[in-house]
Amino acid sequence: MRSLRWMGMVCCLSAAALGSAISAQATNSQSTAPANRNFRVAVYIPVNIVERMASDPAWLESSWKQISQGVHVDKVYIETYRSRNIAPDAAIDAVKKFFEEQNVQVAGGIAYSDLDNGQFRSFCYTSPADRAYVKHVAELTARHFNEIILDDFFFNTTKEASDIAAKGDQSWSAFRLKLMDEVSRDLIMGPARAVNPKVKIIIKFPNWYPSFQANGYDLAVEPKIFSGIYTGTETRDPVITDQLLQQYESYEIIRYFDNVDPGHNGGGWVDTFSIRYVDRYPEQLWDTMLAKAPQIMLFEYTLLLEPAPAGDRSAWADLPTSFDYEKLFGGKIPDFAAVAGKALQEIDPVIGKLGKPLGVAVYRPLNSTGEDFLADYLGEAGLPVEMHSEFPTNAKTVVLTAAAQHDPQLMAKIKAHLMAGGNVVITSGLLHAMQSQIAQICELRDTDQEMMPTEYWGAYGAGNGAHLGTSAPLLMPKVQFFTNDAWPLIRGTANGGAAPVLLLDRYGKGVLYVLTIPDNFNDLYALPQGVLNELRHYLAGDLPEQLEGPSQVSLMEYDNGTFVVESFRDAPVPIRVSVAGAGKQLRNLVTGEVVAASAPPAPPMIGRRRFAPAGPPHSSFALTILPHSSFALTILPHSYLAFAVEEGH
Repeated sequence: MRSLRWMGMVCCLSAAALGSAISAQATNSQSTAPANRNFRVAVYIPVNIVERMASDPAWLESSWKQISQGVHVDKVYIETYRSRNIAPDAAIDAVKKFFEEQNVQVAGGIAYSDLDNGQFRSFCYTSPADRAYVKHVAELTARHFNEIILDDFFFNTTKEASDIAAKGDQSWSAFRLKLMDEVSRDLIMGPARAVNPKVKIIIKFPNWYPSFQANGYDLAVEPKIFSGIYTGTETRDPVITDQLLQQYESYEIIRYFDNVDPGHNGGGWVDTFSIRYVDRYPEQLWDTMLAKAPQIMLFEYTLLLEPAPAGDRSAWADLPTSFDYEKLFGGKIPDFAAVAGKALQEIDPVIGKLGKPLGVAVYRPLNSTGEDFLADYLGEAGLPVEMHSEFPTNAKTVVLTAAAQHDPQLMAKIKAHLMAGGNVVITSGLLHAMQSQIAQICELRDTDQEMMPTEYWGAYGAGNGAHLGTSAPLLMPKVQFFTNDAWPLIRGTANGGAAPVLLLDRYGKGVLYVLTIPDNFNDLYALPQGVLNELRHYLAGDLPEQLEGPSQVSLMEYDNGTFVVESFRDAPVPIRVSVAGAGKQLRNLVTGEVVAASAPPAPPMIGRRRFAPAGPPHSSFALTILPHSSFALTILPHSYLAFAVEEGH
């Protein structure tokens, strides 16, 4: 979500560079940028820019020429309201007419924000005056447009006397969910359709999904009220921003919302804020499209006119990365429109060759919280993730974080899945929340003890363990178990003490795994490569491709034999990808180059073996004995590799 004081803001790059002059001709030598074939590109125009466009047609024409030279735009969203500012009817009509004459689709936009106090103040939806104002904006916008998108300020944060009285004994989350459902029906959709029966209103859900219910965003109900949903995929920088969003979320949140409201997720939304190096902007665009979003929204019009200097990318400036800034722009500073255009042109042909995304099923019930954003950390640690809002009974392996505790029928679903031969992975956070219930399956004990392992060991059964690597001390909860009832597959040790990192217990025809999560989720990235490889094998062994390599390299898999590996690291790293089936080769979807298989390294087993649970083979043990092909690759920093799996020659 963006600050309401966005005008005049710039990304976190050097002030000197931002002051550099930019030539419109430097952005693109073509008169207009070429169209993309596999997705649409939209641009959002805030209300004060709408007013400027209407009052200064010359600026509108020149700015549009600059933007359209850099990036092909299929659609614009013309905002009618933001922060107590309503655009005049004449301004809306004039701007709408201009873009229609450019053969660009038009739609409306509303940012239901109150006056900015620096903390994203919402309307007081228990105030009759505010309710009337909100209704008026919906009616006005519906008179101008058949499609409207709600920017992600459509939530509630006020605690006025009228709110407190209306809340009563409810929790704030329960009160706000009911309130905003009523507002959606009675103040937005109903009045808009009364003045324009054709109108479709799309609600954009923000990137902070674990906190939705506390602000009245209702993932369970609002998709049924509105005509469609939209997804905030702006993750920006994972360190300098207050939300600390992981880069992988730009991919995974599209997948989650696609599963929340199948067929009605309109696309992703990215801005230019809070980036230390220019590649961070293309990464967000790529990951949105790799999740198979049908449209990308670029926020916002004037920011696309701003210069986009290289920023802090000296560590990889001389490498031919996926976004080769120096090669693309020849030492000149482009604008963000040109950066977006080049990044999207690069990924467009790849997107057309990818099938439906696959991943390890993670169950996150609607309007739940617990181990917030953990799925995004797992994805950035190299585990392909597909998050679901319903328990995925068709998946072989289901991962459950602490958020799953909000399903009152969870234990019955876990038991049924295990009895049917499926596998369930619970995190230490879920064990902590539901220890007494989980004891029905396995008597594990979360004693609130913690440990700081520095060495890691793998394998199953009696005998010596295989050394999986070392790390700096990482603070992790210590799960206690009964020997021979449960078995550690991966354990961490320090000063002679040990704690399981991955634990197993059989139940019925299935296997229960317990995955220990560090107190600081970022410490998942500090786990040794050997540990990460084993975790990927056990948790994602039934997927067609397996990644071996360090953290902060992600794997996206698709159902047509294609996959993408993306690195968020600052230096080149060697990786391996194992593909089910012998005699395979890879074809690079960008260059057409063929990559031949190579002999895989021996698995790190000493005296023990990897665990192979009963039932259809899906674990890493199965991968070591079933035919497979292994490919040694090197991935450049902030780059992706896309391949199709083919029969070898």
